[in-house]
Amino acid sequence: GHLINCYSMSSLKMEKITPLASKCRIATPHDAVLNSECVYTFHNPFTWDKGIVVSLQTFIGSIDDLALQGGDDEGLFVRIVKEKVAIEKDTTCKAEQEALAEKVTKLGVGVEGGFLLDENKFEIRSTFSIVLLNKAPSSHIPSIEVEIAYTDENKITLPTQVMQSAESIINHAGLAVQQDLTAWELDEEKAVSKYAAGLEVLDNGIKISPNPGDWKCERSGDTENLWLNLSTGYIGGGRKNWDGSGGSNGALDHYLETDEKYPLAVKLGTITGDIDTADCYSYAKDEDGPIIIPNLAELLDKRGIKVSGMQKTVKSTAELEVALNISYAFDAITESGAKLVPVSGPGLQGLQNLGNSCYINSVVQLLFGGCIPELTSRYGVAPGVNIASHSLLKVTPTEASTDLLCQTAKLCSALTSGTFAGPVPVSNEVTDSFASSNDPKYRIPPRMFKNVVGNKHTDFRTGQQQDAAHFLQYLFEQLDRAEMGANGTRLHNKVDLSSGAPTTTNLFSFKTSSRLVCAEDNGVKYKDNEHETILSLRIPMELAAKTNVSNESEPEEKRQKSEGLDERTEEEVPTITLKACIDAWSDSQSISGIKWPHLNNTISYATQQVRFTNYPRFLFVQVQRYELGPDWVPRKLEVKLDVPEEIDLTYLKASGPQAGENIIPEIDPSDDLQSSPPQTNINEGSLNQLMDMGFGINGCKRALTAVGGNDVEAAMNWVFEHNNDPDFNDPIPEPSNTTTNSSNAEAAVVDESVVMSLVDNLGCFNAEQVRAALKECDGAADRAADWLFSHMDDLDGAIAALQSSDTSVSQCATTALSAPLEDGEGKYSLVGLISHIGKNTGSGHYVAHLKKDEKWIIFNDEKVALSGTPPISHAYLYLFQRTDSVGSPNPSY
Repeated sequence: GHLINCYSMSSLKMEKITPLASKCRIATPHDAVLNSECVYTFHNPFTWDKGIVVSLQTFIGSIDDLALQGGDDEGLFVRIVKEKVAIEKDTTCKAEQEALAEKVTKLGVGVEGGFLLDENKFEIRSTFSIVLLNKAPSSHIPSIEVEIAYTDENKITLPTQVMQSAESIINHAGLAVQQDLTAWELDEEKAVSKYAAGLEVLDNGIKISPNPGDWKCERSGDTENLWLNLSTGYIGGGRKNWDGSGGSNGALDHYLETDEKYPLAVKLGTITGDIDTADCYSYAKDEDGPIIIPNLAELLDKRGIKVSGMQKTVKSTAELEVALNISYAFDAITESGAKLVPVSGPGLQGLQNLGNSCYINSVVQLLFGGCIPELTSRYGVAPGVNIASHSLLKVTPTEASTDLLCQTAKLCSALTSGTFAGPVPVSNEVTDSFASSNDPKYRIPPRMFKNVVGNKHTDFRTGQQQDAAHFLQYLFEQLDRAEMGANGTRLHNKVDLSSGAPTTTNLFSFKTSSRLVCAEDNGVKYKDNEHETILSLRIPMELAAKTNVSNESEPEEKRQKSEGLDERTEEEVPTITLKACIDAWSDSQSISGIKWPHLNNTISYATQQVRFTNYPRFLFVQVQRYELGPDWVPRKLEVKLDVPEEIDLTYLKASGPQAGENIIPEIDPSDDLQSSPPQTNINEGSLNQLMDMGFGINGCKRALTAVGGNDVEAAMNWVFEHNNDPDFNDPIPEPSNTTTNSSNAEAAVVDESVVMSLVDNLGCFNAEQVRAALKECDGAADRAADWLFSHMDDLDGAIAALQSSDTSVSQCATTALSAPLEDGEGKYSLVGLISHIGKNTGSGHYVAHLKKDEKWIIFNDEKVALSGTPPISHAYLYLFQRTDSVGSPNPSY
């Protein structure tokens, strides 16, 4: 509403803009340009009539109120406002409309929403203006000093540098697309296949019918996802997708069966007069990917296919891959077939799938979707409250995208406030198109959060599916570190300012105590174990009671079919109670090879029993639904769990030494019975590979520690031999001399040969600077080089900030970690679960269910609905709340 047309643009306004022109920068394709979303909130150009403003100096977008936070008192910005407008019906004749309707949806990287919008029924209208924001000393909120419409007529009157800067921002692909492509690598430049020019075409008389109705897989009879081998004329099905859907694998099998001589195939249905749009693939080991075949028309002609007459009839692989991730069909989860009623509002906000990011969305909904009042208090806002007012957002725009506390507050506030909750669809039934979720006004893409949490992790920085429990554990570690670093500055104990603010993990942390009985003399030893945040339970399949599932409401057969298993009409699936899993964890277990100091270091057996030292406010339970099969391949256990919504663990409280027990005397207080193993540096990539097979983090760490830290094959052998050990999932005892803080421990890990190599190769940094960068990037040379170059403008300041944050982390760590763990009565209520569909935890699909106001809600990425039958018996992670804490949150948060 502040727009000023060219004719009223006074010289006064230009006088105010001109002095700032020299500060304007021109964005290159390599610059990070945040032109599609506010860095502090999820406002985007579509959200409201103010859109977002993007700084002509830093290229960072935000809402007006936060644009000058922590920085200059004035600045130049380009305002970007977009609107999705229905195209008037009379603009196209009927024939054209029919042609549009038949047009196949096409992937558009960088197109709003990822696809051409709603079959071209809408168009995007964009308006831009140049804004000078100014902040008075007494005010936090900037005001608009000047706003000039940025139109073709006006732009030429602006200073050249202002115009070029604005143009570079408006036309930039933007950080969102850059991050998606880095993770997805969907639009990699396809190379010309080296096999195309001299490809052998067998003269076997095979001609392909021009009628799509005649095409079918010669192996399975499938009529979809068909690929034509250009040498043999064989039609075979495509590969299977990650969720078990997709093709029969016939085309790939045919290539292997013909001695790998004929590598090139084209997808039937993607061939049109424009030969470049055809989906071509090379199965050759040295190419194995999408390729270009320049002579495709000539090769097809030999099979009777005249390219000019062909029309595109199916989606290409890239389009299908994105479609699979964006609108994952509801029938691939356990509530398929149910007519679910969609809901929307504060705490009922879906999250966009960024491509295999459902594992993040599920964990985020459980932690920050309003289920845990302490985290809502720390990171969220109440419904209707201005989300821009959150104190954790008070960092400069350049710091905001990489600040974990800021991005967590941004995400949690969006979920709890209802600011972006769309209207409930009129149809009142969840469908794949689910109208409001396609409207960019209401979408929440957790891209910056994913990036700031996972950018240093080998797996979470990719666009591949990951294990939700593994991500939860890693997120806890990252939050702990960030919260300890902010303790006393940005985070405070809201009850007692003299105490440190409790960490997020304090809500979930529990300790256990082991009671060991020596087999030689029945002497008893009590041992306190390290604190944990997830109770990982083995399923005792030996106790399985067979039950017939055919009469149950949950469509088990459909679920198995979606996982690529055979459909069986009467599938018997055993049921095991959660109590049986807990008892298997807590029962007496026999342990061998223990050295007993009081018996002159005799090695003997012991029995061990584990009990809870405290009952945390919230308890995460992970169920190990995967085991190693006889062929050592991880397989999913076909089992249902009987999980009551109320559980009582009070009988598992540790009671300490009892009268009449023969307590073993402490010979050496530093001796921890089984003397602490020396510290082994565990390779992160190896740990991820093992965890992807479905084993808990503690078991995987034990396996790698036992074999030296990085040999995955040896660790697998160890897992195979020990995964039924009673202490397999217990935390590894910390070495007794671990008094060094985390920064010293990390410093020791930096490889000096890498330091010297980088100093020599980069040529413009000294060893101390390189060492600091390597430490910040966990020893990864390529990321350390990126870090150094991106902080060149103030390298010494950036390194000083790292060192001070390490010091503050180590100081706060002692107070935060020494904070007493929560305790109460060991009775719990089920409040949330994460279910997984797929053959292992590193693939497939994750869905969350939360209990709100006594009703179960399903969160399937952007689709949020009242749950018909929550899949409690199939879940992978369960979240319980201690019953005595319901309604009385910890006020310290």
